[in-house]
Amino acid sequence: MSQPDRFGPVFKQVHDALEKNANNLLRADGLTMAQMHLLFLLEDCPDGCYSLKELEKRLRLAQSTMAGIVKRSERKGFVACYGDPHDKRIKHVRITPEGRDICAAARQHMDHSEERFLAGISPAEQALLLELLHRVLQNLS
Repeated sequence: MSQPDRFGPVFKQVHDALEKNANNLLRADGLTMAQMHLLFLLEDCPDGCYSLKELEKRLRLAQSTMAGIVKRSERKGFVACYGDPHDKRIKHVRITPEGRDICAAARQHMDHSEERFLAGISPAEQALLLELLHRVLQNLS
């Protein structure tokens, strides 16, 4: 099997192309993929809030990395941070209305991007591709 026929390099090329496209779209709003992952996670949380420690676990990031992402997102008004009234060591992060708005805009960009990269692939092929990718991901877990 020659290098172009191996799965790993093709997965990497697809990932890199998707990430580049997403970063170019998000840059217009002054965002990064890491900030969007944070906002999407908070948006999907029932009360829109997680502790900083929980965010670190869920996003699998180091404390210093997570703190930087949160700090930049807070400066942009997309999240608000506050201390726990019962334990001053705990910092909570909550998505703001502005953060929810930017999530809606980002989802529109994502939908448009998916239409582009799935062009020419039938709905049946898309369903099969998604099923196979889920299997690959499950194998890696």
